[in-house]
Amino acid sequence: MPIVLDNVSYTYKPDTPFAVKALRDVSLTIRSGQFIGLIGHTGSGKSTLIQHCNGLLFPGSGKVTVDNIPVLPKSKDLKTIRSKVGLVFQYPEQQLFEETVALDIAYGPKSLGLAAGEIERRVRWAMKMVDLDYNKFKDVSPFGLSGGEKRRAAIAGVLAMQPKYLFLDEPVAGLDPRGKDEILGQLVRLNEKGLAIVLVSHSMDDIARLAKRLIVIHEGAIVYDDQVRQVFAKARELSEMGLDAPEAMKLMLLLNKKGFPARPDALTADESQEEILKVLAHV
Repeated sequence: MPIVLDNVSYTYKPDTPFAVKALRDVSLTIRSGQFIGLIGHTGSGKSTLIQHCNGLLFPGSGKVTVDNIPVLPKSKDLKTIRSKVGLVFQYPEQQLFEETVALDIAYGPKSLGLAAGEIERRVRWAMKMVDLDYNKFKDVSPFGLSGGEKRRAAIAGVLAMQPKYLFLDEPVAGLDPRGKDEILGQLVRLNEKGLAIVLVSHSMDDIARLAKRLIVIHEGAIVYDDQVRQVFAKARELSEMGLDAPEAMKLMLLLNKKGFPARPDALTADESQEEILKVLAHV
């Protein structure tokens, strides 16, 4: 069963001179196992949208359901919903607070009232999922970790709730290339194990390489929801919304302008390399 948003609208500070309409009649369905990219310029409504999916925010109008459970204020089902829908904010390591990595990851399962043995099992499993060796890191202070390790520990804390859906808001912001590749590679592996991933990112290259479905939100409304290649084919329309194309596609479009028959919808470095070799073979 999926997450369903049905004509959801949301306004910050309603009925005041400072009212800002953040979502406008948003309808979409997120199914288990999908890898979805979510893009839009700053202030477009991305973060507001994902916070509706686990009950951090509630619609001003419309409705949200998670596996047929309505997301409603003060509902007794909110704990269940939040265990199904994990949310990783930008710079999640700033939420680390316990004395050790294991204690920090265990915080969520403890809040569910689970038995000690089940909590330990989940902590071990979550650390394995993010490639943090349990014996090496369990007693280490989270504040002594590297940037990439902190990010992985924070994600493990969400995974320990064993969600069915994982939303991540710019999860690799501020990381060095190695840390970034570690996190993104881990997301791919988690998705391959059946976890639905919704990745919010300003990196069109990351989205093009990882996501299978792409949602574009502009001024609070969804304007595109399709396969990644089909959405990026609308490069001119995206540019008018302040969004860029992947570097590989920009290179192919430049070659086209120069008269070379390169494939204009190449999205990744591997695809662009293949096209360049074809062009060179005919020069």
